[in-house]
Amino acid sequence: MDIFSKIKENMGSLGQYMKQAHGYFTFPKLEGEVHPKMKFRGKEVLTWSLNNYIGLANHPEVRKVDAEAAKEYGLGYPMGARMMSGQTSKHEELENKLAEFVGKEDAYLLNFGYQGMVSIIDALVSRKDVIVYDNESHACIMDGVFLHKAKGGKSFVYAHNDMGKCEKMLEFATKRVKETGGGILLITEGVFGMAGDLGKLKEIVALKEKYNFRILVDDAHGFGTMGETGAGAGEHFGVQDGIDVYFATFAKAMAGIGAFVASTEEVTNFLRYNLRSQIFAKSLPMPIVIGSLKRLELLKTETKLRENLWNVVNALQSGLRNAGFDIGVTESPVTPVYFSGSVAEGTNITMDLRENYNVFCSIVIYPVIPKGQLLLRLIPTAMHTLEDVEYTINAFKAVNKKLLNGEYSKEQIANI
Repeated sequence: MDIFSKIKENMGSLGQYMKQAHGYFTFPKLEGEVHPKMKFRGKEVLTWSLNNYIGLANHPEVRKVDAEAAKEYGLGYPMGARMMSGQTSKHEELENKLAEFVGKEDAYLLNFGYQGMVSIIDALVSRKDVIVYDNESHACIMDGVFLHKAKGGKSFVYAHNDMGKCEKMLEFATKRVKETGGGILLITEGVFGMAGDLGKLKEIVALKEKYNFRILVDDAHGFGTMGETGAGAGEHFGVQDGIDVYFATFAKAMAGIGAFVASTEEVTNFLRYNLRSQIFAKSLPMPIVIGSLKRLELLKTETKLRENLWNVVNALQSGLRNAGFDIGVTESPVTPVYFSGSVAEGTNITMDLRENYNVFCSIVIYPVIPKGQLLLRLIPTAMHTLEDVEYTINAFKAVNKKLLNGEYSKEQIANI
C-alpha cells in the first residue's frame, strides 16, 4: 500500500473541511497593520482573533527597535545553535530579565512555544517517571505526553480542573513510582486558551504538602495579562514560588515569536543541556531578542496598557453576560461565546458576522468541542475601544436572534 493512498479517503479531523473552509474559516488572510480593524477579503472588519493582548505589535517603540535591530544585525546573526556558536550577551540579558520578572532563579530562551513545551516534557521525564495532566491541556502538552508514553512512560489524566480527580491520579502515580523508582510531574495551564478559565494552581500547589511531585505550568495566555505586575497566573494566585517549572510564550502578550522556560538555576541549566529542540536548532535571531527586550520593558513599565486591556475585557464580558450569552467560566481575557447548533448553523453565523456585520472572530466546532455545540472565541486587546465592544455585542444579539428563529439552518448565506 502506498503511504499516500489513505490521504484520498481521510484528510484528518480538520482536513475533511478543507474544500469548504480553506481561505475563509481556515487559513484566512487578515491584511494590514496588526490592529482591531484590519482587511479581510478586501473590506475592513473589526477583528477579535489576534493574541495581541496589550497592543505591543504596533507600539511605536517596538516597531522602532525591531527596525533598527533588523538593520544593524539582519536575521542571520547569530549563526548556529546556542550551544555551539549562537550565544550572545543579549540572549543572556533577556533570560536574566525574564527570570527576574517571573520570580525564578534562571530562564532559558526557546525558539518556539510548541516545540519548546514538547521538548521540556521530554527532557524532564524518563520512562520511570509518571505524568499527571489536565484533560484540556494544549496540544503541545498532549504531544509531550504522547512522546513520553511512546518511550514506555506512564501518565494519568484528570478531568478538567477537577481537584478530586487530580488527587486520585496523584495517588495512582504515587503507587506507580514506588514500583519504578521514578518521580511525578504534574502539568497544567495558567490560563486555558479555549475556555479562558484558570488552572487550579493554588489547590495544586497545596497538594504538594501531601504528595511528592513537581509542577510544570504552561502560562502562554497568562504571562503579561494576569497578576498584579503581569507576571502571570502564578502571581495572580500568589503561588509563583510553588511552581517548579514556569513556561510562557512571546506569541501572546509580547506580540512576538519565541518562548522561555524558568526554574531554579540547576533545573534551567539541565534544560539548557538537554532540550533537543534547542540544542539542534538555530539560535533566535538578534532582532527578535532585542525586540523582545523592548517588549518586556514595556510590559513592565506601561501598566496603562494592561489596565486598558482589562477595561475592554470587563466591558465585553459583562455586556455579553447581561445580554444573556453563555461565556462559560472565563476568568481571563479569553472570551468564549457558546451557542447550540449544527456545524452548518455555525458556519452561517460566522459568515453573517463577517459579511454583513464586519465582525471577524474565530469559530470552534466539533471535533475540538462536543457535537451540537458552537464556540465563537473573542480575544480582546488593549487596542479595542468601548465602542468596538458595544458594536460587537449588538451584532451578536442580532445573529443570536436569527439563530433562534432558524434562519441559519437554511442554505449558506453567502458565497465564499
